[in-house]
Amino acid sequence: MSLKVILVACVAAVALADKAPVYHQPPVYAAPTYHAPAPYKQPEYPTAPPKYNYNYGVADGYSGANFGHSESRDGYKTEGSYTVDLPDGRKQIVKYVDNGDGLVAEVTYEGEAQYPEYKPTYKPAPYHAPPKYPVY
Repeated sequence: MSLKVILVACVAAVALADKAPVYHQPPVYAAPTYHAPAPYKQPEYPTAPPKYNYNYGVADGYSGANFGHSESRDGYKTEGSYTVDLPDGRKQIVKYVDNGDGLVAEVTYEGEAQYPEYKPTYKPAPYHAPPKYPVY
């Protein structure tokens, strides 16, 4: 009797599986849209060419930092200079110009490089051998 039930179940499974699969069309979604908040506006870009002048300088006696920079721009013409005190005692001066066709820089140095002999001011701690532990 159980063999008949199994045989009927297999025939029913084959009969039901014989149907062709049903494919549904994928859902169609509208393109996403962006709605900006009310106070937001698209940025307006300037139509006039850039024009500015700026400069700054730093002179810190504690750290020894001493440098400065100045630059001016009118459209595509940019010119400026900067100075840096180097660790060897010289001052590096860089002057540059860019007329829109590439940067041209002139680098000069003031002073003479000095390399004093290094003399440490501390005394290293005395060496102590590591302790010896008994082996048990």
